[in-house]
Amino acid sequence: MRAALGLRRWRRNPLRRTTDLVEAWIALVAVVLLCVAAPLVGLRTGTSADESLRRAVRAQQEQRTPTTARVVRAADAPASGSRTAETGGEERLRRSVVARWTAPDGSSRTGTVTTARRHSAPGDTFALWTDRTGRPVAPPLRPDAARAHAITAGLTAALLTGLLVETVRRLAVRRLVLLRYARLDRAWAATGPDWGRTGTGS
Repeated sequence: MRAALGLRRWRRNPLRRTTDLVEAWIALVAVVLLCVAAPLVGLRTGTSADESLRRAVRAQQEQRTPTTARVVRAADAPASGSRTAETGGEERLRRSVVARWTAPDGSSRTGTVTTARRHSAPGDTFALWTDRTGRPVAPPLRPDAARAHAITAGLTAALLTGLLVETVRRLAVRRLVLLRYARLDRAWAATGPDWGRTGTGS
């Protein structure tokens, strides 16, 4: 890592410039941030996401009820309803059927729903989730899926933090390099006209 290589500029050297020492400090701060801040940000983000998703899982489990639906016939049109992020990717693999199920209040409901069964003959049964009013809904988020999302959020936050630290370090080092070139140009402009002349400085 280039940030660690910048620490070499701490060594005493008669040719060491002030900008070299500043670059060493920048490298040290970057290493500390990469080793401490990035993991802490990732941990905090992952923990916060995990807590939020756990609450969402509990809420969904309380508001959604599993039931058994029985196929009446194949549907003429796809099931209506908004697609969610949970079910949008699976929609192409599901079939629409007209089914009958029992709502949480005990009433019988009939409607067009989707099922993952490839072949659904009349009379076949399949698991169906409904809300409190008996309307079909997506299954609640699984705890293991919620945890995977939280881990992904934590890792992403840590990586983005590390990327931000490295970007700032590179911009600062680039600024130092431009400053060195400017000083070199000024020094050369002051001594260049007399370069190589016999008796210069005498």
